Amino acid sequence: MAQDPRQQAFLALQAISRGGFADDVLAKTLQQDLSEPDKRLATELVYGSVRRQRTLDALITQLGKKQSDRQPPNLRLILHLGLYQLRYLTHVPPSAAVNTSVELAKSNGFAGLAGVVNGILRQYIRLLASDSLQLPSDPIQRLAVLYSYPDWIVEVWQAQFGLENTEKLCDWMNQSPRIDLRVNPLRASIEQVEAAMQESGVLVERSAVLPQALRLVNHAGAIRNLPGFEEGWWMVQDWSAQLVSHCVNPQPGETVIDACAAPGGKSTHLAELMGDSGVVYAYDKTPSRLKKVQQNCDRLGLHSIQVEAADSRALTHTNQADRVLVDAPCSGLGTLHRHADARWRQTPTTVQDLATLQAELLNQAATWVKPHGVLVYATCTLHPAENENQIQHFLTTHPDWKLQPIIDFPASRFVSSAGWIKVLPYQHSMDGFFMAQLSR
Repeated sequence: MAQDPRQQAFLALQAISRGGFADDVLAKTLQQDLSEPDKRLATELVYGSVRRQRTLDALITQLGKKQSDRQPPNLRLILHLGLYQLRYLTHVPPSAAVNTSVELAKSNGFAGLAGVVNGILRQYIRLLASDSLQLPSDPIQRLAVLYSYPDWIVEVWQAQFGLENTEKLCDWMNQSPRIDLRVNPLRASIEQVEAAMQESGVLVERSAVLPQALRLVNHAGAIRNLPGFEEGWWMVQDWSAQLVSHCVNPQPGETVIDACAAPGGKSTHLAELMGDSGVVYAYDKTPSRLKKVQQNCDRLGLHSIQVEAADSRALTHTNQADRVLVDAPCSGLGTLHRHADARWRQTPTTVQDLATLQAELLNQAATWVKPHGVLVYATCTLHPAENENQIQHFLTTHPDWKLQPIIDFPASRFVSSAGWIKVLPYQHSMDGFFMAQLSR
């Protein structure tokens, strides 16, 4: 079963359970000799099983009864795979989900427990018509079990958005992520990219607001095989991330600093908006991640970006920049659909640690901005400790700074009554993001 997609998914889940990052583990899994359909199935099984593990564990506890406490961890991973297929994959026949899971048990040292796998999965099928998942009565725990999140994330969202919108957000973050492109206007027009995609059989749709944005509708396969990749016509970037650079609104000839640049999506977008005229300093403290920034610059044909490994908290650029972007490291609660295991890795403690780091970056970056210059703070999270609270604390401790109204299109379309931007996925069909523009 070495090249069977379910076996490969099982091995990947084992590696993730040992501490591996889902994205890295899956990337290695997809290097196996699998057909494209099998790669897609393995990807769905790995990401889906990790993303839905709390719901799947609740089902195993409910259906397995006394057996669930004595199940070896690796057997539970096999049950995750089987139940995920039965509950969430409509294109997999129930018999196939059961039989392949039983075979996984037999082939991976659990032949004596194959009957347990068969029994639990068939019991789920019998109860499927009545939606067999038993849910807690507490509203927070009900959403957390039903949609598979830690309680604390649901609590944070419920406090901001209310229970109904939190359920919409939980559901949205469990969908497979879409792939968005940002067209490089220095190399191609959006019409040119659309035509090339259509000719190759790839359907795309435009953003109603963002001028360089396309969304892939029916793509399957390697991104680098799409027309225009090698020519630098476009790069992959979510629509919300594209909005950040429009919020910065850099002008040709200016000096712009991207304090946390890797992997380079926003640095390259800033350079494109400037017509590759002026300078964009792209900093990141991890040299290996900066290689990706330079690769993107080279492929897109951009020359105004200066890439340098540095911790922005220790950099001195006093009053030198027209515009500064702090796209801060964050908990990523706005992009949980893109990183299946992130919801299980983050905790309230890691959020507080990140908030401390964000404040340090923001304080130092503020010293780089020229008088009347612009400082933009952005995150891809939906946690007030990293967003609104961060800005309010900065303004309290920096009385010479103010929240600057965002008046430039297209960013102005998303401004809240508070003066900052908070992109809500269930409203805008984009990643969850926060942006604030500051000036002094």
